[in-house]
Amino acid sequence: MIQLSFRSILTESEEETQALGALLAEHLAPGVTVLLEGELGAGKTTLVRGYCAAIGCENVRSPSFTLVNLYKGDKSQSIVHSDLYRLDRCDVDELELEEYADEGAVVFVEWADRGYEGTSPSITIRFSYGDEKNGFLQRRIDFFAVGDGVEKMLDELFTRIEKGGFS
Repeated sequence: MIQLSFRSILTESEEETQALGALLAEHLAPGVTVLLEGELGAGKTTLVRGYCAAIGCENVRSPSFTLVNLYKGDKSQSIVHSDLYRLDRCDVDELELEEYADEGAVVFVEWADRGYEGTSPSITIRFSYGDEKNGFLQRRIDFFAVGDGVEKMLDELFTRIEKGGFS
């Protein structure tokens, strides 16, 4: 049976969005695909940067032109960061992103709504702009979990946030 879980959070700075990514690193299991949706500049790469920093990856860049960036964490965790913005729906399968997840990588897919149709357990994270506060447009970040075990990961993440915020 497929489980579906939904949670939402508001970040008030780029640093909070990165910290959220770092917390995500504590809760995602190998083989999970994270589908990132939202407008340009909404925080998709910022979240991935925070995740990667938490596991020891440096020099994380947007994959807008490279399409796929591969990283290795401190404990040999494999991270795949992809961007589908410039691709046609028919070109998405050629990236073979599902195979990375099958091999145990955590796969981040920016602009996943442009044609990604993977079958691995996934969390969709949707970014939207909120109100301006202290010169920063807040980000509303919605999380949707689908698949075996990912709803539990999401529940654990939000329990952690409710207890201690982003730190």
